[in-house]
Amino acid sequence: MFTRFAALLTILSLAPPAHAQDWNAQITPYAWGTGIGGTITPRAGGPSLRFDKGLSDVLEDLDTAFFLTGYARYQRLVVMGDLSHSASSRRGTVPLPPPAPGLPARGRIEQSSLTLTAGYRALTTPDATVDFMAGLRHWQVEGRATTPVPGLAAGIDLSFTDPILAARTNLRLTDRWSFIGYVDVGGFGAGSDMTSQLVGTLNWQASDRLWLSAGYRHLYVDYSKNGRKFDATFSGPLAGLTLRF
Repeated sequence: MFTRFAALLTILSLAPPAHAQDWNAQITPYAWGTGIGGTITPRAGGPSLRFDKGLSDVLEDLDTAFFLTGYARYQRLVVMGDLSHSASSRRGTVPLPPPAPGLPARGRIEQSSLTLTAGYRALTTPDATVDFMAGLRHWQVEGRATTPVPGLAAGIDLSFTDPILAARTNLRLTDRWSFIGYVDVGGFGAGSDMTSQLVGTLNWQASDRLWLSAGYRHLYVDYSKNGRKFDATFSGPLAGLTLRF
């Protein structure tokens, strides 16, 4: 719990005081309806646990979720952060050779990722801006399957950090409408073998300081070390509310 609050405070710190001259900052809490697919191998030589859950399954099994993005700019300097956390669980049965009945089981997966980047504004025109950034994405992943039979439980607990390279563009469509696109790629074997992210949102300016957004987010990670593997894709629509300071 302390780690999550520390990460939240880190993102909030990206927004400087409103009276700071020449700073522009914004914060965006958002809802992300993500489907999950991938494979977990808890230990070397052990069985792999495969999961494939659409949005309706995720909403049914969701325990907790929290998503927040912060962005700030001073002249050409830009900084950005994103915190994602979700946990879901499901009850079911593990099939056994007939005529034995299925074995009751419960599975749970919890993931948190904190992305922090900084860089510079490479392009500014009346209708478009482009930012290039570099930074880190830290992952915490816990997955576990339990049964009433001792020795049949399986789980994985991972914590690793990836370097990433990122780009962000903001395109003005009309006086009140805009499009924001964000992409990053990283890992490079330093933490995971590869991680990538793609986000696109259509934004409507409701007032001088308030924007409403809807779009799509795709997040991928492929981690493999010491026989343990975590290969997962998180994808789905999002909706957010942006407050500018």
